[in-house]
Amino acid sequence: MNDQNSHDPSNNNREQPRRSPIRPTQGTTPSVPRQTQPARPARPAAPKPADPPTNPSTAMNTLRTKMEQIADEFAQGKINRAQFNAMYKRYSEQRTIIERLLERNPDTDAWRQVISVPGQTGFLRTHFQAEPLYYIIYRHSSDQPIISGGSEPADPAQILPALNKIWQTPNRPRVGLGRKPLPHEQWLVLAIGEHAATGVVFSKEPATAQARLVRDLHADFERANQAALARGWIVPERMVFPQRALVESGPSTR
Repeated sequence: MNDQNSHDPSNNNREQPRRSPIRPTQGTTPSVPRQTQPARPARPAAPKPADPPTNPSTAMNTLRTKMEQIADEFAQGKINRAQFNAMYKRYSEQRTIIERLLERNPDTDAWRQVISVPGQTGFLRTHFQAEPLYYIIYRHSSDQPIISGGSEPADPAQILPALNKIWQTPNRPRVGLGRKPLPHEQWLVLAIGEHAATGVVFSKEPATAQARLVRDLHADFERANQAALARGWIVPERMVFPQRALVESGPSTR
């Protein structure tokens, strides 16, 4: 049975002109996507300086807010105890002085001079910040360092006793982080990994965030040099040392 409405591919080919699969049809222009340069991100506006307090009550509230911020920074591990104590003491002294001035004369403007001296807490923050003096890296159960570096020569006598005690501990964790005080107000941070350990000596007690940074740098060290450490092929010239980011001066192999 013949169906006049059935589709015949041959009729289709006769009714429509053949088109080249490469050349565009005459009268049309191939659309070319316009290449646009990505917009540059706008620079963030510089923070506006805080307006000076206009009355004693505002000044007291400002100091209280700063004291709370210092407490938060310590809780988050951003500053050490020496920084906290110095800056918190500074704000507390300012607050006490203003209270005494107002007790003597509620109408005095002398409170303005108490909080008008800028930069003192910034100086305290910098002065009491712990600085890394040197780092030194050991392979497990070895008393010969792989590499060391820093602004001061590394002193193995400050690190090896603690490391030997850790290595001799039965069932010790595969990874760990610890710190201990040293003479002359210095502090030692030890990061232990599966194959090696990194010791960093700081000028003062480091903030928790600084100790965590040592841990992360050592983890990256073991990750990047995993094959060499696992097989004992220790060639410093062929290894990478993320710990170098801690110090400014170039490290020296030993």
